[in-house]
Amino acid sequence: MDTVKSEEFSFQAEMDQLLHLLINSLYTHKEIFLRELISNASDALHKIRFIGLTEKEYLDHEKELKIEITVDDKAKTILIKDYGIGMTRDELINNIGTLARSGTLKFLTEMQQKDEKKNSDLIGQFGVGFYSVFMVAQEVSVKTRSYTTDSKGYEWKSSGTNKYIISEVSKEDRGTEILIKLKKDDENFASEFELKQIIQKYSNFVDFPVFVGADQANKSAAVWRKQASQVTEEERKEFYKFISHDFQDPMGHIHLNAEAPIAYSSLLFIPSQQSHDIFQKPDEFHIHLYVKKVFIQNDCKELLPQYLRFVKGVVDSEDLDLNVSREVTQHSPVLAKIKKTLTGKILKLIEGWAEKDSEKYKKFYLNFSRYLKEGIESDYENRDKIIELLRFETSTTVENESISFAEYLKRMKSDQNDIYYLSGKSKTQMMNNPNLEYFKEGGIEVLLLDDIIDDYLMPIIGKYQEKNIVNIEKSDINIKEKEDTSGIAEEQKKNLIEAIKKVLGDNLEDVKESKRLAKSPCSLVNSNAGMNSHMEQMMKMMNPDFKAAKKILEINFSSPIIKKMVDLVPGEVDSEKFKSASNALYEAAQLLENRLAEPSDFVNRFFGYMLTSLQK
Repeated sequence: MDTVKSEEFSFQAEMDQLLHLLINSLYTHKEIFLRELISNASDALHKIRFIGLTEKEYLDHEKELKIEITVDDKAKTILIKDYGIGMTRDELINNIGTLARSGTLKFLTEMQQKDEKKNSDLIGQFGVGFYSVFMVAQEVSVKTRSYTTDSKGYEWKSSGTNKYIISEVSKEDRGTEILIKLKKDDENFASEFELKQIIQKYSNFVDFPVFVGADQANKSAAVWRKQASQVTEEERKEFYKFISHDFQDPMGHIHLNAEAPIAYSSLLFIPSQQSHDIFQKPDEFHIHLYVKKVFIQNDCKELLPQYLRFVKGVVDSEDLDLNVSREVTQHSPVLAKIKKTLTGKILKLIEGWAEKDSEKYKKFYLNFSRYLKEGIESDYENRDKIIELLRFETSTTVENESISFAEYLKRMKSDQNDIYYLSGKSKTQMMNNPNLEYFKEGGIEVLLLDDIIDDYLMPIIGKYQEKNIVNIEKSDINIKEKEDTSGIAEEQKKNLIEAIKKVLGDNLEDVKESKRLAKSPCSLVNSNAGMNSHMEQMMKMMNPDFKAAKKILEINFSSPIIKKMVDLVPGEVDSEKFKSASNALYEAAQLLENRLAEPSDFVNRFFGYMLTSLQK
């Protein structure tokens, strides 16, 4: 091409400093230069498509709308060509030279120092996207021709220093082509394979075909932008497997196309099971953020609350700018509104399973209940909805059956004022807990919690439908007094309690008569301020030096063992027989709670009792 006329321009800002700031502070990966340039090309094609709807006369009106990328491995260059709207000379200066306006460097530097992320969308006004090319380029040439029939061709050329040259050139077709001469350290990008990989990662769903050499690199259709009725179930499943790398079909999906007040499309999936990827971080999100079908982030934490991080899918916004601010999305009001809507939609989907498909909900709950439970504390707005989704086994449910709080209320006795629960390692262990005896005997249902998180949640929930949620291991539990059938005088009871306290000393907070035991001689319970045994075990696992609070020993005066101990008072309270029996009670109660630190004493005591029994 013969140059007709050239002009040299000086950047008004210190270009070297500006590029250093952009490359080192505003971008994370060099490969995104290709995303930015394809994004710009896609915008140009969108504009010419619109021109075709409103104007009859324009250059190359029958030209295919596509993006072509050519690699020269020997010259180490990349040529990116589109047949979009193109640019005039003034547009070339304004669109590409905008970044170099006076004050831009100061603006970006001050913003970086102040960390004013909420205003970072303003960066888009300075054309940062195009200049990301200088992360990999030692020289860039932009040749362009506007769509009007009387337009001329122009070239913009710069090596990223303080100058650029604009020349009038001969260019036959409409659109823009960018020739990139790669830096020595970045010549790996002069590879069709490498560029195809980047396109599939960042620009796979651009509206227009992107060719690398003879091959179209963006194979997948943007299914989320279609109306839900236009997408087959098989297409959704294949798309899910593509973005999630999961071999199983998803459990369910939400396909949403919203136009007002915010325009966006989303296709979200709930997996069939938890991910077992050993490389996945516990707090990793799987929501891909797109803007106008251009990839922005693959783990956008601003689109869903933390407790829904198991959800996978895509959100594509029409109301966000395609600029560097997408690197920092924490304060976007657009994303906040989308987040609120999507959270509600997901919870509604899960609620539907809970109400109408118990088997599916059971499978979902098995895999993801722990995530949901996090939301009870963190998502106050949806707290009540999540509480309705909780499920529990109880002291009266059959195997694999669980109920909600609402169902528990329907099954409560008419004179029952509280919701009762017990926690432990397994249902079998809890069903053998002595503290459950009163409730079994009275036909009162008790929630059985084997998830340690529930121990933490129940005090947070506190009440359901004005009913207090009560741990049956608490000392001051409000239950009806049983008729005293022990035949033991109050003075005798008091004397035995004092005698046991004297033996066990500092091991216990207190010794009391039990209202909840029916057959067992004793049990350990907590003060109202103390942790239950299940929670204490968890704390012990986390910290071997953890010291549990002292327990209260409750004794059942209807038990034959306790009656025999009454007979030893006051005459034999100092005898080895009484001391051994008192210690045996305490150790047995600890053993039932799986908190007996030194079992050897208990075992030796047990063998002694065996010997005495056998001799008799």
